[in-house]
Amino acid sequence: MSRRDVSLALGAAAAIGLTVFAMLASPAKANAPTIGQPAPAFQLTDSNGATHSLNDFRGKTVVLEWSNHDCPYVIKHYGSGNMQGLQREAAADGVVWLTIVSSAPGKQGHVDGAKANALTQSRNAAPTAVLLDPNGAVGRAYDARTTPHMYIINAQGVLVYQGGIDNKPTANPADLASATNYVRAALADVEAGRPVATPVSQPYGCSVKY
Repeated sequence: MSRRDVSLALGAAAAIGLTVFAMLASPAKANAPTIGQPAPAFQLTDSNGATHSLNDFRGKTVVLEWSNHDCPYVIKHYGSGNMQGLQREAAADGVVWLTIVSSAPGKQGHVDGAKANALTQSRNAAPTAVLLDPNGAVGRAYDARTTPHMYIINAQGVLVYQGGIDNKPTANPADLASATNYVRAALADVEAGRPVATPVSQPYGCSVKY
């Protein structure tokens, strides 16, 4: 390989590395939701055509999960059953789980209601509802940057957690066994009436396809 070819290869590798780093560590926007403050209000239509607003769930803990079924990081959690297990644990404790799809029409991960329902069935998923956000308004209001990107809102409507589902920013299901699940831990803190020990973590995954 010539010196020029080596230089080009190194440059390409560096570019890829920077892209991945940006995916993992892009800074929050100035107007991003703040822990300890009211979560942004929203109203969205679900996969069955029903309308839901955040206010409908006041008095209950709410989990928001940004999703893109074609993203390898999302596939890691659904293919392993990890996300579905967490959804069912949450439901057993009376937690509302809202999966939100903010992929724009024509972009990776975009779904209509029928496709969303088919995915829920085929993956044996158990969200309270799958909400469709094709114009990305709610995703941008929450500064959702990756899939998955997770948020927890307490019964008073206050944001108490935002970030990654865990501390293993890979698409490898084998890493789940040693992962610290931040969402599970935060829900346990909320259930016990404790402040969330880790209220913010670094989200990781594919970029939201606005």
